[in-house]
Parts: sequence; structure tokens; C-alpha cells
Amino acid sequence: MKKTTLLQAVLSFLVYLFVVNNTLADNPAPNWQKLFNGKDLKGWKKLNGDADYKIEGDVIVGISKLNTPNTFLATEKMYSDFIFEVDVMVDNRLNSGIQVRSNSLESYNNGRVHGYQVEIDPSTRAYSGGLYDEARRGWLYPLSRNDKGREAFRTGEWNTYHIECIGNKIRTWVNGVMCTNLVDDVTSEGFIALQVHAIGQPEQEGTEVRWKNIRVLTEDLEANRWKPDPDVDEVSYLKNELTEKETREGWRLLWNGKDSKGWRGAKLDDFPASGWEMKDGELTILATDGGESTGPGDIITTDQFSSFELELEFKITEGANSGVKYFVDPTLNKGTGSAIGLEFQILDDKKHPDAKKGVEGNRTLGSLYDLIRADNLSVPGKGKTFKGVGSWNKARIVVKGNHVEHWLNNEKVVEFERGSQIFKALVAYSKYKDWESFGEYPEGPILLQDHGNTVSYRSVKIREF
Repeated sequence: MKKTTLLQAVLSFLVYLFVVNNTLADNPAPNWQKLFNGKDLKGWKKLNGDADYKIEGDVIVGISKLNTPNTFLATEKMYSDFIFEVDVMVDNRLNSGIQVRSNSLESYNNGRVHGYQVEIDPSTRAYSGGLYDEARRGWLYPLSRNDKGREAFRTGEWNTYHIECIGNKIRTWVNGVMCTNLVDDVTSEGFIALQVHAIGQPEQEGTEVRWKNIRVLTEDLEANRWKPDPDVDEVSYLKNELTEKETREGWRLLWNGKDSKGWRGAKLDDFPASGWEMKDGELTILATDGGESTGPGDIITTDQFSSFELELEFKITEGANSGVKYFVDPTLNKGTGSAIGLEFQILDDKKHPDAKKGVEGNRTLGSLYDLIRADNLSVPGKGKTFKGVGSWNKARIVVKGNHVEHWLNNEKVVEFERGSQIFKALVAYSKYKDWESFGEYPEGPILLQDHGNTVSYRSVKIREF
């Protein structure tokens, strides 16, 4: 009996070895490359600022310094598709970041480091793991789009970052929690860098950020990438193009980037014969006299929408005015002026006089025009995020029944309930008081406004709920 038991044990062990060996052969361990040798900074170079980096055991320490710009310790090697991991601990008084696919070129701002930055943010804003475009487009994926991600970072402790840059997708995790799911095709290759952020207060001088267990994987990426969290929004900056995920979720392009299919004049049976230009993937209303719909006029979709999520990018010229309207009734106001509907205001707040009209700024950029002023609801106390005249900005309107939200560059700026007592009171004291049931129509087209100034739109897309 004992011999049989021993034989069975030996056979079981041999079978175990066979299975393990074959499993390892089919799925070899990832070939991670260490980026820090634990002795010196060989393979790294310091760029832009004059903050210090030192070595303490197996840790690289960045030390902040007054009167110097952002400082970066960058890899000498460039990387395209890769998975990067690092452990980070930062002083609560200091901001930092991890550059990926970044560059320093003499032809761009005299060598200023620019490119994707994964945020290290111990402040109450809690954007750690979000995606910022350093010295270029600003925030691409603030964690206002991911409340669960805002809770991942632990202040005063070591935090593990897992960053995937594969194709046009950049995804990040902090302590195993997915933070960013970005699709963007602006830069496909660059260095990895560890940032010491510039500081402005003497009491911040000498604050430190620490990195350890710094490693990168450049092969077998598909087999080693992490499964994305389905609850984390994908944010795409592809131009007039849907991602696979967007298509699965029911998104469609409202403007195809080429012609007027699906659109007509708000007071016309067809699309305006002139004044709206479609060129290089941009839909542009050309300037006339600065009046409200005194040129070629507003354009509206041929389809009607009730509960939906609309997203688009817009670019304004200096002093420009336009708007995105929804729940529009084009049969109202057949005379002069724009068609009637709720409006996401598009405006140069600094140069257009309308910003100072209305009540307490309710005609400024991102506002529910003439009703509710746009404020940063995602980070109270922080101003609206506007990327500037001549730059592309993202507008998002979410309607679920009577609940409506305005988002500007992925931060919420307006929230309200159609038909509520507060809403009715606001309408009663607005320019819309004479329009019966204003803003409470069950459905309506989407409108892009002609206000006599040059404004461009692209990547206009929608999904219905």
C-alpha cells in the first residue's frame, strides 16, 4: 500500500513538472528590462530645469528647487510601444509626473520637453494617473471622468503605476485601479522621463519625489497587457473617426468630415449654399458681420434626439461667438435671429462683449446660455479649463431624460434638471421667457450656430440612450 502511494506521488510530481514546463514554454515570463541599475544614472539625462536627482539605495530621488522650470530625468533610449511600471512616493506639497512618448526638440520651444504625462498629484484634486499633454495641449484625460480612479492614489505611501502605450491607446493604472483609457494618435514614440515639477513657494523647496522598481517591457505586449475596466470611460481624440469601443457602444458620427449629409439649414430645406466650409476635416462657419444668423444661418441635424451624449471639438477665432443647441424647435422664430433651443455657449470670454451681458456670467463659454453660468464643478474653486483661442477644445453634452450636463475639456461645468422649478424660474427671467415650454420639448435636432464669426468644428459624434 505504501509503495503504491509513493508511486502515485512520484507520477503526480512528474505530471506536475510536465505541465509546468509546457506552460512556461507556451507563456514565458515577461522579459522586463530594468531602467535603473541601482548604482548610477547611466542611460538617463537631465533636461530643461535645474532640480537635483540623487540615488539612495535602490531609489531615484528628485529634489525640488526654487526659480527653475520643470525638470525631467529622461531615458536616452526612445520607446514606441511598451508597458512601463514604477513605484512612486511624493511629498504632499509637490506635484510630479511620468513622461511617456515625450520629446525634446530644438525645433519645438527651444527643446522644451513636451508630450504625454501621467500625473502624480497628491493634492485634493486627486488627478493621479490622469493624462496631461505637457507643454502642448494640456489635459487630455483629467480624472473628472473617472471618480473611482481619483481614489486610487495613497498620499504619503508608495504607489505602483502601470502604464501601457500600445498603438494609439494609452492606459494607466495606479495601485491596480484603472485611471486613464485614452485614444490619441499625435505622438507614437519618445522617451520616458521622471518629472520634478517647478515650485513657487519657499516652503516647497527641498520637497522630494521618489521612484523605484523602474522597468519597461517592449515585447509580447498583447499577452501582458491588463484587461481594461469597462466602467472607465474611453476618451478619444481621433479626428472624425470612431474607435472600436465607441462603435460597440452605439456612437456614430454626426458629421462625416467630408460633406453635408445629415444636415440642413435651420430655416432651409437644404444645406446653405455658401458660408459653411468643409475642408481638411473641419466644418467651419465663415465670418460675416458678427450678427446672429445674419449670414448663411444656423445648421441642424436632420435627425431628432431625446436622451443622448454628444461630443465634439471646437476652435474659435479671437472675439468669436457661436453655440451648440439642442432640443431645438426650428419652427419657432421664423424671423431674424437664431433658432430656439437650449445652448452650450461657444465664446471668447475675454474679447466678446456677450461675456459681460446676461446675469452673473451666464453667457460665458460652456454656460447654459442666458440661464446657468459655467463653473468648474469637477474641481470646485478651480477655473474653467479653456485651451485658448486657435486651439481645439472639447465640448460634451449629456442628456438622460430631464437631467443635463455640460462638460468643457472633460470637466463638468453645468448640471440641471429640465422642467424643475428652478429651471422654470431661470427661464422666466431670461430672454426665452416668451417661448412656451422652452427647453422642455421631448426631442429636437442638434444645431451649430452662425453668429457671424469664424468658428470650426470637428469630430462631432453622438450616442443615444
